Amino acid sequence: MISVLKVENVSVNIAKIQVLRNVSIEVEEGKIVCLIGPNGAGKTTTLKGIMGLLKVVSGKIIFKGENITTMPPHERAKLGIGYAPEDRRLYPDFTVWENITFPAKILGISDEEITERVFKIFPELKDQTHRLAYTLSGGQQKMVAVARALATSPSLVLLDEPLEGLAPIVRSRFANGIEEMKNEGISVLLAESNISHVKSFADVVYRIKRGEIVEA
Repeated sequence: MISVLKVENVSVNIAKIQVLRNVSIEVEEGKIVCLIGPNGAGKTTTLKGIMGLLKVVSGKIIFKGENITTMPPHERAKLGIGYAPEDRRLYPDFTVWENITFPAKILGISDEEITERVFKIFPELKDQTHRLAYTLSGGQQKMVAVARALATSPSLVLLDEPLEGLAPIVRSRFANGIEEMKNEGISVLLAESNISHVKSFADVVYRIKRGEIVEA
């Protein structure tokens, strides 16, 4: 299989404290890879390092054969990496449609492309486009955050705890959406605390503890 992402011996410091130590992860094309670990294990730090939101102090990040270790986040997005953070980061007074399309339009992606990709995976959002983000439930807000990442036409999506705190029926719907991403040829790197949430669809599981990969 072709490797989309290689994280090679990456270390990250936050406030001069080493949070990640020699983390290595590989995501192959069209695979769902899950990073599992308790709160504070380094899952979010790993995703932020890949996205360029935190500086890598050693090691390399290779995306589709290109070294992107020092590349700024917007350039990584242009190359095809989408990111949905755990805290969603929606604009509360923007509509659902405005939240979904804002980064994609900066990258020059048309409404037609956005509609085709996003509503194929999350069709229930089609009837919610004019609602303001702050009026949505927590689960709906998470769906919009993931849809925003998909709108940038990524080949790799980074999802930070999208299933955490959801009711079982909503979690199942999200799991179906993640599997649909795979069916559409999108590779996924997913961070979660609970292994039971991802057992049904994970192709590869890495376990992280205290900033180190302990099982792969």
